[in-house]
Amino acid sequence: MIARESVASGAHFAFSDSRGGVSAAPYASANLGDAVGDDPAAVAANRSAAAAELGLPAARVRWMRQVHGGEVAVVEGPADGGAPPEVDGLVAAERGLALAVVTADCVPVLLADPVAGVVGAAHAGRPGLLAGVVPATVEAMRALGARPERLVARTGPAICGRCYEVPAELAERAAELLPASAATTSWGTPAIDIPAGVRRQLADAGVVDIDSAASCTLESADHFSYRRSSTTGRQASYVWVA
Repeated sequence: MIARESVASGAHFAFSDSRGGVSAAPYASANLGDAVGDDPAAVAANRSAAAAELGLPAARVRWMRQVHGGEVAVVEGPADGGAPPEVDGLVAAERGLALAVVTADCVPVLLADPVAGVVGAAHAGRPGLLAGVVPATVEAMRALGARPERLVARTGPAICGRCYEVPAELAERAAELLPASAATTSWGTPAIDIPAGVRRQLADAGVVDIDSAASCTLESADHFSYRRSSTTGRQASYVWVA
């Protein structure tokens, strides 16, 4: 199933969950990730159904091959059947062209400047967060004519800081680079709050309109979570401007 938000200015955001698709276990059932071992035909069917539910031609949804880094690519027009770019951020300056990011604990970051007709999507896991993929995506949008103060930013379901336990040295490194990400799990061990870190980076980049989905993927039975089940599917988040 897909939750949608549209703002009066013409920005559209959508967030899928794990329900309603055709994938078999352990990817059941609305898996939208094509690099997790699922049947490619099932993934293609799930992606087509999701695009249809959103009122988008499937070819007008651009995907990326996410690599947990900080690189951003500019895309134009419908997909041509080739391999998607190996990046963790996409930007486009084309109305009606949707950008998608797949996640199963990482933070999907969606950005739109409806005035300029520019959109961006970023995959912010721990490595990407610390590599700066979020500010890099905002900067790439600026290069296409977007203005940070006009951006509408939405983040989707992701693991929360109370659940994302990491070794102490990783937590310390993250806190040094991005103090807003410092966290402790609900059971008292070192953690990283990736959603909080993303919000801080967006604010530091000049973005004002920021809203976040409340669902923690580890705690939600309706979302895929890599921490809960290492072999699992991926939900997708979409952004476009009319």
